[in-house]
Amino acid sequence: MLAFPIPRRWNRLMQPEEHEVLKLERAALARWGAGDPSGYLEIYAEDISYFDPFHKERIDGLAAMTELYESLRGQVHVDSWEIVGPRVQELGDLAILTFVDVGQCAGKIWRWNATEVYRRGPSGWKIVHANWSYQA
Repeated sequence: MLAFPIPRRWNRLMQPEEHEVLKLERAALARWGAGDPSGYLEIYAEDISYFDPFHKERIDGLAAMTELYESLRGQVHVDSWEIVGPRVQELGDLAILTFVDVGQCAGKIWRWNATEVYRRGPSGWKIVHANWSYQA
């Protein structure tokens, strides 16, 4: 339990479709599925931290993410995808987006659980932490 109360106005459960972070996420996923990782690179903060099941360690920083994603450029192709059950929890200048990404590639269905923490700053919303995992 927190030692201090969070003012009600700081903790809002938003209608996901109305929230800017979901719009940013949809645009980034559309580009990702077409082999272009730049959509995510453009919305990652300089201090991004990132987990996924392909890496044993956390990846820290935009430079490291850029190096990783440039190695994947043009190699990812998704036939179709859908964001299922999105939820946005806004706490002041932070927003937590959770959803399931259901994609189809070469006839195979992939389901990913995603949690992304966005921070609002002078240049808009940027992802400061992302965690992607396979759904069993």
